[in-house]
Amino acid sequence: MTMKKQKLLDQVRQEIRRRNYSYRTEQAYVRWIVRFIRFNGTIHPSELTNENVTSFLNYLANDLNVAASTQNQALSALVFLYREVLEQSSLDLEGLIRAKKPERLPVVLSKGEVIRVLQHMDGRPLLICELLYGAGLRISECLRMRIQDVDFDYTQIWVRSGKGNKDRVTILPQKCVTKLHDQVTRVTNLHDRDLARGQGKTLLPNALAKKYPSESEQLRWQYMFPSSRFSKDPRSGLVHRHHISPAYVQRALKKAVLAAGISKKATCHSLRHSFATHLLADGYDIRTVQELLGHKDVSTTMIYTHIIKKGGMGVKSPMDTF
Repeated sequence: MTMKKQKLLDQVRQEIRRRNYSYRTEQAYVRWIVRFIRFNGTIHPSELTNENVTSFLNYLANDLNVAASTQNQALSALVFLYREVLEQSSLDLEGLIRAKKPERLPVVLSKGEVIRVLQHMDGRPLLICELLYGAGLRISECLRMRIQDVDFDYTQIWVRSGKGNKDRVTILPQKCVTKLHDQVTRVTNLHDRDLARGQGKTLLPNALAKKYPSESEQLRWQYMFPSSRFSKDPRSGLVHRHHISPAYVQRALKKAVLAAGISKKATCHSLRHSFATHLLADGYDIRTVQELLGHKDVSTTMIYTHIIKKGGMGVKSPMDTF
């Protein structure tokens, strides 16, 4: 890779970090920009045209048959590159062929199936999955939770920098309160041992680490579900306890689904889908569910009303009329 392109990628990373985008977003955007450059024979993007961008995105849809979400991510990366890094006007993609987004309903577990799955889990994976279902959290939102994000007095959970970099408040299930108190105690003891060894600092969002250097050692900023080992942050170089890996929870859930004899392809996100569907089935207002999920548009939440209707609650089978 030439120095010119390396400098470009450094600029991309700098602009992403300046806007406080997640590290996963940074990795994804850089990968797409590198693929775009290679697709065009390593020509610098500033020398390429709208037609080059369109050709690359059409190649993804037509030749590689990628999902609509994948093409959209590549598009977002290139829009960011040209608008925020190269400071060019918005792209004119007149000939863009959009990858088709299949109309699929999300996998939803019944209340009985949720109970059966949770009965085959224990420890931290159980508590995390109870929060995914009981509070409608994404797995990333749950694992990024800090001690201070759980408000026991108001029985609510603060979701910081969720999808779209938005904050929101969701419910704290009463059945999780005692377990979370116990988890806070475990984290407190672990943090005290780390501090005694001269460690215990954690990553702080945005520029808080520079503004309040001592805050990184405070218990309230520690992850609710810290890793058992220390790791080095790829951005700051800080060696700290990150949160546990999503794969750890996903593997435990997969085993529980199989042990429960459930044939559905259920994932951690299925618990969030189940949370929304069951709330609507219980008669809660769709706007309330939208707020709890953090959906920008109510049309996204409407998908769960279709699940309820298709599940037999809206239509009576003719087989049952005689």
